[in-house]
Amino acid sequence: MNEFQRQFEEVRELLKFEDYGLLVKRVIDFTLDTQSKSFYIKTLALLDWLDANENNTPAAKQQFSEILEDLYAYLKELPYTDPKNILQANAIQKKYAHSSFALGPVNLVLNEGDIIGLVGENGNGKTTLLRLLCGELSATGGNVHYNFDYKDRYDLRAQLVYIPQRTETWRGPMFENLVFTASSYGYAPDEINLIVELTVARLGLRKYRKHAWKNLSSGYKMRFELARMLLRKPKVLLIDEPLANLDIIAQQTVLEDFRAIAKSVFRPIGIVLSSQQLYEVEKTSDQVIFLKQGVQKNLHETAGEKDEKHLVIEFECDWTQSQLNAALQGMGLISLQFNGGTYIATFGQDQTAADFMSTAVENKITIGYFRNISNSTRRFFVS
Repeated sequence: MNEFQRQFEEVRELLKFEDYGLLVKRVIDFTLDTQSKSFYIKTLALLDWLDANENNTPAAKQQFSEILEDLYAYLKELPYTDPKNILQANAIQKKYAHSSFALGPVNLVLNEGDIIGLVGENGNGKTTLLRLLCGELSATGGNVHYNFDYKDRYDLRAQLVYIPQRTETWRGPMFENLVFTASSYGYAPDEINLIVELTVARLGLRKYRKHAWKNLSSGYKMRFELARMLLRKPKVLLIDEPLANLDIIAQQTVLEDFRAIAKSVFRPIGIVLSSQQLYEVEKTSDQVIFLKQGVQKNLHETAGEKDEKHLVIEFECDWTQSQLNAALQGMGLISLQFNGGTYIATFGQDQTAADFMSTAVENKITIGYFRNISNSTRRFFVS
């Protein structure tokens, strides 16, 4: 089973369990993969039908089944290539005159379809790194290679998109702004409105098409900016703090959207995003880079990490540090830290999370929450 078939089987599972919200998004993804006007029209007709028949579940299932089979028959014949490297940063650095802060050296390799998460406390270089990668800042050391074709600097920036945390104000209705963007990036005139309608629907903006900038929440402004940038058909998306103004449900939805968009078999995109939402980013990213005072640490480094093979547990408990220290000694406790309302316990490499749970039960330790962070960049925040 190839990657396209695997993804399509996942979508068929969504149909089986009637997960229509996510199913709509994936149908739109496959429709955009076709680059076919007839499929654009067919999928938009389905969206209009769903708006008018939202409670007709049996008919909706039949409609989805039919369009999925049509999409599968068309897409399985299209050629695609294995993901390739599209961006590489080699020992890139940024130093400032009259400042003690310096970034780097940082090394990273971004492939088509991959997501790299940048995490770290504020002021440690995440935004600086994104701006270096897109060319907004000049590096004082190292270099960045863009491994895709581009004619000139303007063409490079068209394919290498940077979305800052605070986006610029725009005028007029959202839909008209997106049509203007699409008309500048090589779409056929009779396809522009269709493409924009599909992109708007894909990002959950369908009912906000006529809204102006001032009438949108900060979360929807970010979605609009993402829609505008996707219409440029980028190779790389660099996104600064896309989760900053979203609630936890919206964060998970947006990250799932990023992953589906990046992993398109026929239109893969490499994504680098920064965020303070550590655990959510780790679940979504193929690689996580932690920056502390401008210095890089990677989640899956194998050399030089003193706690690489240790069991590290983060937990909440109303016991005192002395009580916990006594109860956990039998597990070979190495250290116990109190950090921001939670405890961080480090054990030897032979211990497991199940051992920690058993010890907590045997000693009747009142655990309110716990997480195994042995393979999480969270441990860098407390080391």
